[in-house]
Amino acid sequence: MARKKTKAKTTTKKPAKKISFSLTKQQKIILGSFLFLLGLALLFSLFSYFFSWQADQSILNNLTQREAQAKNWLNKFGAGIGHLLVYKGFGISALILAILITLTGIYFFFEKEKKRLQTFWFWGILVMLWLSVFFGFFSKANPLLAGTVGFEINDFLQDYLGLIGTALLMLFFAIAYAVLRLKITPEKVQHYFAHKRSALASEFNNEEEPISMEDTAFAKDNIDIPVEEETQKSASTMEISVPEEEIPVSVPNSENNTTASSEQNEDVEIEIEETIEEEEVTENLSKKLVQDFGEFDPTLELGSYKFPSIDLLKDYTQGQSITIDQQELEENKNRIVDTLKNYKIEIAHIKATVGPTVTLYEIVPEAGIRISKIKNLEDDIALSLSALGIRIIAPIPGKGTIGIEVPNKNARIVSMRSAIASPRFQNAEMELPLTLGKTISNETFVVDLAKMPHLLMAGATGQGKSVGLNAILTSLLYKKHPSEVKFILVDPKKVELTLFNKIERHYLAKLPDSGDAIITDNTKVIHTLNSLCIEMDNRYDLLKDAMVRNIKEYNTKFKKRKLNPNDGHKFLPYIVLVVDEFADLIMTAGKEVETPIARLAQLARAIGIHLIIATQRPSVNVITGIIKANFPARIAFRVTSKIDSRTILDSQGADQLIGRGDMLFTQGNELVRVQCAFVDTPEVEKITDYIGSQKAYPEAHQLPEYVGEDSGTSLDIDASDRDALFNEAAEVIVTAQQGSASLLQRKLKLGYNRAGRIIDQLEAAGIVGPFEGSKARQVLVTDLNALHQHLNND
Repeated sequence: MARKKTKAKTTTKKPAKKISFSLTKQQKIILGSFLFLLGLALLFSLFSYFFSWQADQSILNNLTQREAQAKNWLNKFGAGIGHLLVYKGFGISALILAILITLTGIYFFFEKEKKRLQTFWFWGILVMLWLSVFFGFFSKANPLLAGTVGFEINDFLQDYLGLIGTALLMLFFAIAYAVLRLKITPEKVQHYFAHKRSALASEFNNEEEPISMEDTAFAKDNIDIPVEEETQKSASTMEISVPEEEIPVSVPNSENNTTASSEQNEDVEIEIEETIEEEEVTENLSKKLVQDFGEFDPTLELGSYKFPSIDLLKDYTQGQSITIDQQELEENKNRIVDTLKNYKIEIAHIKATVGPTVTLYEIVPEAGIRISKIKNLEDDIALSLSALGIRIIAPIPGKGTIGIEVPNKNARIVSMRSAIASPRFQNAEMELPLTLGKTISNETFVVDLAKMPHLLMAGATGQGKSVGLNAILTSLLYKKHPSEVKFILVDPKKVELTLFNKIERHYLAKLPDSGDAIITDNTKVIHTLNSLCIEMDNRYDLLKDAMVRNIKEYNTKFKKRKLNPNDGHKFLPYIVLVVDEFADLIMTAGKEVETPIARLAQLARAIGIHLIIATQRPSVNVITGIIKANFPARIAFRVTSKIDSRTILDSQGADQLIGRGDMLFTQGNELVRVQCAFVDTPEVEKITDYIGSQKAYPEAHQLPEYVGEDSGTSLDIDASDRDALFNEAAEVIVTAQQGSASLLQRKLKLGYNRAGRIIDQLEAAGIVGPFEGSKARQVLVTDLNALHQHLNND
């Protein structure tokens, strides 16, 4: 009996979950009936108001008095509603509101699609407003035509635009409605009249003439190749078919061919002719579209978009150049020379190159001096100069000198403004140019993210990683149009990248039906990375169909209109995935994050998906060898030990940096010391405000939908199939407030498989939360009393 009772309750609970956020059928019928009858009442009251409004003017102030009687069909209610909606409102177009309410009732009554209903309301309100303003031109003849709203808006527009200007504006809105709602375009109109013209001609001439290519309107995005069944009938129609004299070339030289074989040969000839025609049609059609419309421009949808101005960035140097302290240079030179002389190392020549934060002293030792001897004196030179962060480069790649980098006493800030304004960045012909700062020789350092193809950033806390990420994102915002690049931002700290929420509909990409575009939840990170893998596979399929090798060739071919959008082809923007604090994701999600990251690192560069990963220390347990091997481009900020430096760069040097944006960059060859450009939070806020205030896409760039495969979340376990120890296990979990299978193994002396099944059953019953990687599941029931109540209701 207990089992049957449980079954009955379970069957009543399942539908309750499905309708928890919707109306029942009875409720829909009641609501639909009410709205339908209300709409009819409004129609009757508004319609009769047009005949009785003058007679009912006297009782409008006495509507609350029972003795007062109106001539409206709905008495005082009709008179009051009519006066409010028609006279004080939208005039004769207020009937549209009554019609919309009536339609809403019908839709609820018959359970129709809600999206279509929303579309009716949206366009219905717009048409009501347009008609009200339009009848404002004639409101002097009859005040009920436009109502107060239509008259006032029309009068306001005429005060600023005049009669002709207001009429032109209304005409523009009418054209916009015809194009957006009724899908009327000049091509359709042209095609309609051409079709009518040819139909009339055929009636007069009693014969049918084929429509030539010149008579057919080709829309900008429609590059379908119509394959007609009777293309072989006339060579003059397309003007590109193969002459009949060339066809017999494919006929075999045999005198004993039967009639059947000759028919077979004729079939072969026809197939060859069709293939040649289709190829030539494709090429000619592509050329025709380029001639008529030009190459496809992905920026047209946001054609009015303006890049951020350089004035939004702060100039920390006030336009001053680097000041060279001759006394400091001379003192450092003498100390270096004296220190080396103490160890019997003679110097033939020394030269200084002054940078923003570091000065490079290039020395040429006398013949016979071993380089390793100078390199071992690093600490002694640092002691003599009383300076931190001294680095010896022995030898400097490409030069016959030894470099000694010495920090300046008065370091100079490298502003993002100076880096963005530099000709090297402005004239960079790169796919994804990044300006990271300035080198020791005071040259702006610009690299191409597309050629890296992925970037690993590491360094101790507070040494400039977050500023470096902002500098990278700012570089791309100043150089690339929203149609050309999209960002996926992962911010476990929840505060570093939140400013970029303002440009969500311009530059950001996210999962369908997700909230904020900035990803802070680990579950969403896993879904986003797997969705990105799906996007990668889809893009490779497009490249395969287009017979190209990378995204640059694909987009070039698409711009030249050689790829048909009806076959799924589209312009592909670059996608840049930025992950801050990658180590935190690995600690909480582990393999679920590592696997898609490894796939993307190995395969994604050809189709325009690039990764930028920031972490404090990329040790083996954080970034595996497979991932690290696919990150040849690395940025190292200051770290505390030589071991950490080798972990990041595979060589030492990062431990000798001075911090505050001082960094080493490598792309698989030599190390380059760069002072990272500084962009402060108010500057980023100004840039995002400026971009966010402009016209944007309707929504953020949508990634493919990914359905998670979390353990146990998709199980729908019937109560009758529960384990015999289910109740006891639930009490153990709730008492300990820890949802783990290992706890059940210890307390109930179970095997792992059985404990795992019980955990799945507890999740299906709503006692523990979903799978969260290496963390224990959340317990959703607070105490044993709540548990017993929950089980009794289940």
